[in-house]
Amino acid sequence: MIDISVVIPAFREEKSVGIVVEKTNNLMTKLGKSFEIIVVDDGSDDMTGSIASATGARVITHPYNIGYGAALKTGIRFARGQTIVMMDADGQHDPEDIPALLEKLDKYDMVVGARSRKSETRLHRDLANRVYNGFASYVCNYRIQDLTSGFKAINTNIAHSFLGILPNTFSFSTTLTMAVLRSGFSLSYVPIHTSFPSGKSKIRLIQDGSRFFLIIMKIATLFSPMKLFLPVSASLFLGGLSYGVFRMIFLGGRYGQTAGLVMIMAVVIFMVGLVSEQIAQLRFDRIEHWLPTQEENQLHEKILANPGDTVLNHSTPKSTSAPFQRSEPS
Repeated sequence: MIDISVVIPAFREEKSVGIVVEKTNNLMTKLGKSFEIIVVDDGSDDMTGSIASATGARVITHPYNIGYGAALKTGIRFARGQTIVMMDADGQHDPEDIPALLEKLDKYDMVVGARSRKSETRLHRDLANRVYNGFASYVCNYRIQDLTSGFKAINTNIAHSFLGILPNTFSFSTTLTMAVLRSGFSLSYVPIHTSFPSGKSKIRLIQDGSRFFLIIMKIATLFSPMKLFLPVSASLFLGGLSYGVFRMIFLGGRYGQTAGLVMIMAVVIFMVGLVSEQIAQLRFDRIEHWLPTQEENQLHEKILANPGDTVLNHSTPKSTSAPFQRSEPS
């Protein structure tokens, strides 16, 4: 089995993808481990796929633009390595940081490259990331240094276990980080320096920013629902209680129906949170069940090594028979 699979999603990155693949290839060769570089061309209408293939990458092509997350999921499904390294094709991530990620991966299940203050980033994105990091840290009970970083290394089996809940958009990185933490896997960060990517950023501040918040709320509900339900329930209960006491003491009236209804609503929300917590526990059990056995890993490797075979069973990734176009390095 291959040691490391480097997965690079790309969409209209003909100016930078060749340089990224070449630098990554040179770096991985120096490490002395078996590796493959997978570039997932997400429906580009330029020379992105051809250039990536010409520089030594294994290219998988989407028939149309599905999304950043979808490209990464395709790369994960086709990866043959025991470890997956994810990085962007726009040149903002330096392949020289890969050894630092892999070194820590011996102790942790996933290692993420956290952008340092010296990194070339835009002010409004820095401010937004601080808000995201703070809220996500509260949900996960862990200090998250860079929630939206796309530069990470992870055990292949763990990455496969989350494919069902990972989105097809730029929220992929956010979801994966929070899912890993809330599922009880270990996470660590490595400081990295990033540069301004070539071309125009494909992340839209308002639309993708609001989506990030929605993703955080969804992941919190999926993996730690009481983190959301309990504060809301407690706030409503204390608000209703305070309003009722205020009416009785300062207005000389009765406790009031409004205060009672608010407190009843708080109790209902709390009970819904308890039920959600039990459902979340079932999700933990399912994730453990999704982790493939050694026999399934060997079968998956055999199928990827012989894509012409038509014998499939329940453990075969559906994407191996999907209408993706694949090209070998030229």
